[in-house]
Amino acid sequence: MEKGRKGNQELIQLTEIDPIIHSPARLKVMTYLYLVENIDFVYLKRVTDLSWGNLSKHLTKLEEAGYVGTEKTFENKKPKTTIWLTEQGRDAFQKYKDNLQQVFDSLPD
Repeated sequence: MEKGRKGNQELIQLTEIDPIIHSPARLKVMTYLYLVENIDFVYLKRVTDLSWGNLSKHLTKLEEAGYVGTEKTFENKKPKTTIWLTEQGRDAFQKYKDNLQQVFDSLPD
């Protein structure tokens, strides 16, 4: 019976995994943003290996969730987009990380 209860706990932890972050492309984006204060769109595109449109689409989804902020400026007459995790995004990623770690820790070796 103990094993069944542990299995239920694993399922509960899995239901708490944030589906907005859990998408592979958005997880890449959130992970890079978690490591830095802010990042340039062009650099983020390069390190995530996402297309322009795909990265833009995922950033829009993350921005709508309140997880990222963006600022569009011009530098030497060229457009520049800077992206960062909001406080809400940083908290959501930390919770995602903790929940996923609990799931992994509860699995047998």
